[in-house]
Amino acid sequence: AAFLPSAANAFGGGKGTSSSPTEPLVARSSRRDFLATGATVGAGVVTSGVITSPPFGSGEAIATAAPSSAAALRGAISLPPIGLGAWAWGDSIFWGYDKKNDGDLAEVFDYAVSKDLAFFDTAELYGFGRSEQLLGDFRAKYPPEQADKVQIASKFAAFPFRTKPQDVVNACRKSVERLGNKPIDLYQIHFPNAWSNAEYWDGLAMAYEEGLVKAVGVSNYGVDAVRACHSALAERNIKLASNQIQYSLLYRYPQENGLLDACRELDVKVLSYSPLALGFLTGKYSSENL
Repeated sequence: AAFLPSAANAFGGGKGTSSSPTEPLVARSSRRDFLATGATVGAGVVTSGVITSPPFGSGEAIATAAPSSAAALRGAISLPPIGLGAWAWGDSIFWGYDKKNDGDLAEVFDYAVSKDLAFFDTAELYGFGRSEQLLGDFRAKYPPEQADKVQIASKFAAFPFRTKPQDVVNACRKSVERLGNKPIDLYQIHFPNAWSNAEYWDGLAMAYEEGLVKAVGVSNYGVDAVRACHSALAERNIKLASNQIQYSLLYRYPQENGLLDACRELDVKVLSYSPLALGFLTGKYSSENL
């Protein structure tokens, strides 16, 4: 199962970078430097329960059935195996977004819907809300029975000046508005903060309990943070549904550092962003084209 590395990139309109300083191929590092500070995510892949054939040929499962103790937790989510990351949708700083191309993005959206793979990952940071607005507008064109089949994940930006649970709730409300006033299918903390993480987890729980979101997750979390967040949410009978992390053939660290094992143990779905290393694994780039 693999996600597309943002619509523009997947359909030939985006430009990729290496996603780790350990990778041999590096280009346009400003994008990755920005991402490394905990900013935005290009795309994800869902491990929606059990994966028996990891992308690296190890033959070992990287997710297992839910432990029985997790069955009672609220906020489980079912996701398709493939989705689209929407970092490039509306982002003019890194991806050169131009409003005149909105029609092309609408075609990508419609194609995903037609293939029953209508899961889109966005964030309030992507185009400073423009990505969410576009997805909300595209979904609004469908009749209710089709629109309800579109799943959208978004993310809260954990800026240092945001230190309270209510900050998460307030940001979530704004994302809900941009997305067409429908509950967000999966709402994630985009990246850890140095000191307010527990407050963010309370904010996720509050957003869930207020009906703003259907499920909650995190992104760019390591083993200890995943365990702590899972425990905090479980105390409120809410499931930590997912952890969106960098994971590809060029970046296998989650497979080596115990993160995948921890997510499997806790029944936390893994959403892998940049599974094609933002184009490097497609053959799009060469020494002459970086």
